[in-house]
Amino acid sequence: MDGPTAPVRVDAWLWSVRMFKTRSAATGACRAGKIKIDGDPVKPATKVSPGARIHISRPGHVVILEVVHTHAKRVGAPVARHAYRDHSPEQIKPRDVGLPRRERGAGRPTKKERRQLELLRGYLKE
Repeated sequence: MDGPTAPVRVDAWLWSVRMFKTRSAATGACRAGKIKIDGDPVKPATKVSPGARIHISRPGHVVILEVVHTHAKRVGAPVARHAYRDHSPEQIKPRDVGLPRRERGAGRPTKKERRQLELLRGYLKE
């Protein structure tokens, strides 16, 4: 694993290191613009080499990986962990944000309370 590794398609690499369950899911993410290499959106056939930084947009957070080794075929989880370095920022859990919580059994929020919550969460603009 320590020698030079050949460039490989980005969708195949993402699938081989177990970032996506299927290769077609990795291809779909590339086509949807969820995958970026060094800040630029890529097509599924774009070649990736060691040293490249891949940004994967997931719901609620971004995964940032640095390619160390390339694999064209799917590898086991222990081997896959050595194929990249994870530079992702720490995920913020909803309970850590400090959003207000309703008491259990308090019923549905009124329209006014719902709008206040949406303002707080940033869904609405005043």
